[in-house]
Amino acid sequence: MSTTTRPKPRRRAPVARQKRTATVRPLGRYTTPDTGQRRVILAQRRADGGMLVIDCIEDTLTDQRLVAYLPADEPPENARLMCEMYLADPARGRCRPVTAEDLDDPQPRDTASAPAWPQDSSLSDPAGHIYRLGEQESEHGLWELRWTRSVQPSREERFEAVALRHVVARLKDYEPARSMTAAGLIEFAGSGVSVCRLTGELDRLLASPIVLNRALREAVQTRVARGEMTMSEIAMRCGRVKRDRRGRLSGETSWLARRIGQAPEGGEKYPTPWVHSDVLAKIAREGLGISPHEVEL
Repeated sequence: MSTTTRPKPRRRAPVARQKRTATVRPLGRYTTPDTGQRRVILAQRRADGGMLVIDCIEDTLTDQRLVAYLPADEPPENARLMCEMYLADPARGRCRPVTAEDLDDPQPRDTASAPAWPQDSSLSDPAGHIYRLGEQESEHGLWELRWTRSVQPSREERFEAVALRHVVARLKDYEPARSMTAAGLIEFAGSGVSVCRLTGELDRLLASPIVLNRALREAVQTRVARGEMTMSEIAMRCGRVKRDRRGRLSGETSWLARRIGQAPEGGEKYPTPWVHSDVLAKIAREGLGISPHEVEL
């Protein structure tokens, strides 16, 4: 695969710069019955805390139509409700095009200090590999927006394309890779660079029930280090019990160690950074006696 980077795309109009300051997440998708065009429904946060529900072409995020505007005091769940109502209507209503006024914060602000897409930013994992978001040429000659990783730690001679989920797993944190990805998708929309693959990666990351376990591991290790409880006690509270030859009961600590990323799964070399959200909730509530939100990243 070629990793040659072509010249950066020409900057677009001020409307795109306003869009670059927002965060975006996919809510749903549909295919137009007449043309077979794939479209996506996005929730886009404004700088004033309000949220836009936008209908646009999936591959390029262009032809944006305003489905709804939610003020800052409305719960974020209402955006998904609006999406479900919109998709349930075969006519899709009459949505007007998104304007610069929709995207901008109505309150005066210092645009000079507004965050821009971190085009030249690099991330690094504990092993020293460098990660960057930028244009890559695929094996089919298509230029697309991808995350890349240096093949050798701390060296920039050669980069290879990797999935967003790989970046998150290696950094053991969703941020800043998640925000950089959302900003990059908006920045490159309509630029001629394909964002289809990265849009799908972000969508799957946000919707997946498999989540990072770092905060859960830290919570367990903190309780054990303070002497408040043992690994065995936490496992027993979760219903993971084993019996020795004398019939004595104890907690299945190996199960707990694997779930929190302290020990590798059977046959694996390294611990996994992931855990199912249901298991995370069980260990948090039953094992530690805390809300799952306290150990979610």
